[in-house]
Amino acid sequence: MMVRTNPPGALVSVDNQIIGTSPAASSFTFYGTREIRVERDGYRTETIRQRIDPPWYQYPPLDFITETLWPLEIRDERVIDVELVPKETAPVAAVVDRAQQLREQSRSGVVPAPPAVGAVAPSGPAVVLPPPQQLPPGGMPLP
Repeated sequence: MMVRTNPPGALVSVDNQIIGTSPAASSFTFYGTREIRVERDGYRTETIRQRIDPPWYQYPPLDFITETLWPLEIRDERVIDVELVPKETAPVAAVVDRAQQLREQSRSGVVPAPPAVGAVAPSGPAVVLPPPQQLPPGGMPLP
């Protein structure tokens, strides 16, 4: 089995076993579903569940003939191509603005709802927390 990526040079693992950098090849004995994970800096990590079906000569009783009586070697080679997608990064100005908003809200005691995954600006209602409790020397709150 060979895993190729565009662009090449990504770290490839099959069933949680690192097989190398792409293009990477690994032998396999059993057919079935494989979990292929491809990672590269600056690109989104891809996890693919690839089903590998046996070829016609691996079904009984043909498998007996091809594995024991056939005089030549039969190789089953599979190629899996993965297109890597660049990571999306937020503009620096948006990150700085968001940090400034969070600083102002933390100073006033307002905690915003967590942003949606991949969102930069808050999207939900804010929650107002009570003022922080003063701790006595030693750090343990009084009952």
